[in-house]
Amino acid sequence: MRSDPVVPDAGVDDVSAARISAGGAVADGTMVDRVTVHGVTVEREGRAILRDVTLDLSARRIAVIGANGSGKSTFARLLNGLVTPSRGRVVVHGFDAQRDTRAVRRRVGFVFTDPQAQILMPTPGEDLALSLRDLPGSEARTRTTAILEEHGLAAHADIPVSALSGGQRQLLALASVLATRPALVVADEPTTLLDLRNARRIGDLLLAQDAQTIVVTHDPDLAARCDQVVLFEDGALAASGNPDAVIDQYRRSCA
Repeated sequence: MRSDPVVPDAGVDDVSAARISAGGAVADGTMVDRVTVHGVTVEREGRAILRDVTLDLSARRIAVIGANGSGKSTFARLLNGLVTPSRGRVVVHGFDAQRDTRAVRRRVGFVFTDPQAQILMPTPGEDLALSLRDLPGSEARTRTTAILEEHGLAAHADIPVSALSGGQRQLLALASVLATRPALVVADEPTTLLDLRNARRIGDLLLAQDAQTIVVTHDPDLAARCDQVVLFEDGALAASGNPDAVIDQYRRSCA
């Protein structure tokens, strides 16, 4: 099966910046919980990965669906500046994602499909502490302990990340992003590598956030729990709106 062509791959510095910088508000304190995409095309090596996409995303919980290679992951990475448009403009909560990349990354927490792509430290405790490094030491330690306990990872705080199960690693990756209290959470197929129980747990945690949440998924049940669903086909926007209607359109296109 062909996977979405993601251009370019995020380097360690990009992942670290996307994680550690997340959180914060517009300078004047106004919360602008809306993502707008204006005529965006992404081209690489003469190929259009996304074509003339225009979207207004104001719902709190949004699912992005579509076949492998449809452009979902590239779209997701536009939202925190990991991919830049060849044409068009992306505005995230009032900030231009290309011009104001640092401000966007202060608002956006990004969760990758493979947690190993974003777990940067050798143990869960150290990885969470990295996300909280801007806090005073005692506060960072207190919050690290509380977050580990909240997500059932307290007993694993000091063991190597390599010793965690796949579900525990994805939970740690998500917890490390949520620790920064982002205004927008973007998750790129966060349940794809998980069994049903852990997929449900990660889905529940994502959809329970107060922050606006955009989740790229192949799981129609998870998509159906969102407030808005966006469908991509061959790099173009095919539909956006009511979850039942858009998911039904996707199912019919796959028949």
